[in-house]
Amino acid sequence: MTRLFDKTAPQNVHGWERTASVAGGLMLLGKGLRRGGVSGLLQLAMGGMALARGISGRCEAKRMLTEQEHLRQRRDVADKQRYSHMPLDSEVHSPDFAEPEVTLPDTTPMGHETHPGERHSIS
Repeated sequence: MTRLFDKTAPQNVHGWERTASVAGGLMLLGKGLRRGGVSGLLQLAMGGMALARGISGRCEAKRMLTEQEHLRQRRDVADKQRYSHMPLDSEVHSPDFAEPEVTLPDTTPMGHETHPGERHSIS
């Protein structure tokens, strides 16, 4: 709630989501006032929170949820990058690696490369 009125905090609620928060907040405030009692008080509280979210354009719960999602995505990318350089099992057990004196080329031609001096014409 402290970031709700913080003018330096970035807005993370926009467009239709913000409009729906204002409309839903006003609706809940009206229902809460008409109902009364404990459930009316709960509706007033929820309506006030939704209205504040829509007016300010800031939602702490949304910020925390999207932050968790970004952290999870970064962790997934880091895990993929960590293992992307690992050789395949067939490469490790290849006879090419049996003798340490054997030097391997940096790249293995796959057959689709063009070599210097060659020209391919399209027929």
